[in-house]
Amino acid sequence: QVQLVESGGGLVQPGGSLTLSCAASGSIFRINAMGWYRQAPGKQRELVATITSSGSTNYAASVKGRFTISRDNAKNTVYLQMNSLKPEDTAVYYCNALIRRYSWSISQDYWGQGTQVTVSS
Repeated sequence: QVQLVESGGGLVQPGGSLTLSCAASGSIFRINAMGWYRQAPGKQRELVATITSSGSTNYAASVKGRFTISRDNAKNTVYLQMNSLKPEDTAVYYCNALIRRYSWSISQDYWGQGTQVTVSS
């Protein structure tokens, strides 16, 4: 089994900061890309940021310059540093990872359970 466990969500005032963490555990041979997605009420899930195993990053236009994605490969963990938060950043944030469980298996998508981020005064 593979699990992705997120932490770090909460309530923050506009302009504030939060850092999300997501740790992968279980039978893991290799983790390829990792990323963060979010889903606001009544909206579709959207990409926030991704990072490859070599550290290349990609951001949604709405968060570029405010959010930073990083990863610690030794800990199988991905982070999302969120600065200058806006009310429109309010959503459930989901961690995603493309994981190869064994040397002989293909990579598969795994998702965390989600963590709520609320930006409000």
